[in-house]
Amino acid sequence: MWSKIQSDWPVYLLAFVVVLVIAFKISTNHPEKSLIAVKDSNWRAPSLYLDPIQNKQERELISYGKELITHTANYLGPNGSVKQISNGMNCQNCHLDAGTKPNGFNFSAVAANYPLFRDRSGAVESIYKRVSDCFERSLNGRAPDSTSREYQAIHAYILWLGKDVAKNTHPKGFGIKKPDYLQRAADPDKGKKVYAIHCERCHGANGEGQTIPENAGYIYPPLWGKNSYNTGAGLYRLSNFAGFIQSNMPFNEVSAHNKLTDEEAWDIAAYVNSQPRPIMKESHDWPDISKKPIDHPFGPYADSFSEQQHKYGPFLPILFAREKN
Repeated sequence: MWSKIQSDWPVYLLAFVVVLVIAFKISTNHPEKSLIAVKDSNWRAPSLYLDPIQNKQERELISYGKELITHTANYLGPNGSVKQISNGMNCQNCHLDAGTKPNGFNFSAVAANYPLFRDRSGAVESIYKRVSDCFERSLNGRAPDSTSREYQAIHAYILWLGKDVAKNTHPKGFGIKKPDYLQRAADPDKGKKVYAIHCERCHGANGEGQTIPENAGYIYPPLWGKNSYNTGAGLYRLSNFAGFIQSNMPFNEVSAHNKLTDEEAWDIAAYVNSQPRPIMKESHDWPDISKKPIDHPFGPYADSFSEQQHKYGPFLPILFAREKN
C-alpha cells in the first residue's frame, strides 16, 4: 500500500492543491464571512434588556421616555391620550430607532454636550430647550411642560442613552454624514423624478405619508403639507436633509454602501423642501447673521449671495467666499 501511495504521490499532491484553492475561494467570496470581518465602530445604544436598570422607578421612567419617542402621536399628537401638542408625527420619524440609529440623528452625544451654546439662538441651551425646539419645529407644535412626567421621561431616556459617552465628545455615528457639495445647484425637478422612484411608495405622491389607522400616527411620515415639519426645522436645511436621506433612505434598504448618489440625495431634498409646509416665524433665530450656515434658506445674510442660492446652491462659491474673509 505504501508503495502505491509513493507511486501516485503527484495525484495526491494535485488533489491537495485543488482543495486548498477551493477553500481559499470560499473563504474570500462567502458574503457572510465578509460581513463578520467588517468591524462597525459606530456608537451602540445601551439595552434595557442586556443592561437592566435596577431602580424600578428609574426603569419605568426611562422606558416611558423611549415609548414617547417611538409613539409620540399616541400620547401627544392631535388625538393624544395625555395632551395634544404636536402634529401627529413621532420623534423617531427623524431620530430613527428611538434615537439610537447611527447617522440617524441619534441621541448619543446630547447628555455629554448639553448645556451647549448654539449660534441659532445665540445662547446657552439646555436639553429642555433642545427638546422644545423639536416639538415646536419638527413636530410643528408646542413645547412640553418641563415639569410634566412626559418631559421628565424623555429627559431621563436621553440621559440614559448617553450615560457611557465621555463629556464633550461625539461618538462615531452621531448626527448625520452630509454628502459633498455639488458643483451645481440642487434641482427640485430632477429630485421629483428620483422621488417617484425611491420615495413615493412610502411617503405618497403628494408627500402625505402613511397613517396608522388605529391611532392616527404615521408609519411613514408626511414630507410636506400641513402635518409635516415646518420651515424652522433642521431638516428644512438642504445639507441636513440630503445627509439624512443618503444615510437612511430608502428605508431599510441602506447597507454599508449608500444606495442613492450625492446628486440624487441633494435633488430629492430640494424637491421635498420646495413643497408647501407650515411656516415658522424665525425673528429670534441667528442674532449674529454671520453665523448662519451657508444653506440657511432665509435672509438676511452677511454676504451678497441670494436667498435662492443659500437654499438650493451652488454652495461652494458661498463657502469659498467665507473662507477668504
